[in-house]
Amino acid sequence: MAAAAVILLVGCGGGGETAGQAAAPSSGPALGTVTTAPDGVQEVTLQTQDDYVFTPDTFTVAPGRVRLTVVNVAEQMAHNLRFTPGAGPEPIDAEISLLAPGESDTIEFTVTAPGEYTFECSFHTQLQQYGTMTVSG
Repeated sequence: MAAAAVILLVGCGGGGETAGQAAAPSSGPALGTVTTAPDGVQEVTLQTQDDYVFTPDTFTVAPGRVRLTVVNVAEQMAHNLRFTPGAGPEPIDAEISLLAPGESDTIEFTVTAPGEYTFECSFHTQLQQYGTMTVSG
């Protein structure tokens, strides 16, 4: 059984570093709520789980600096997050590497062009694990 779990995790992976951080506590703003940190950066937290979805799968930010955290609350599946190459008004190269169950990671990036930016778990695109970040205009 343990060997099957290792194979399952490796099958969902594709390299990259794991974050090694514990899942975020449940206190704080609701998932997908965009807040502004004391340093002026917009912050938002998403979750991913065993059902191949991001929760929530949409959120809206203003042009500027964004700090995005993903918490993997899955019991079995590993996930990542990257902005779909070529799918937004401008490229976003920041991405979250493979997160094992219980891990979280945070990235920061700047967006200037209004529009919709699709993000995905690149290991589960065939299962439609996508979301959209909208940058207001």
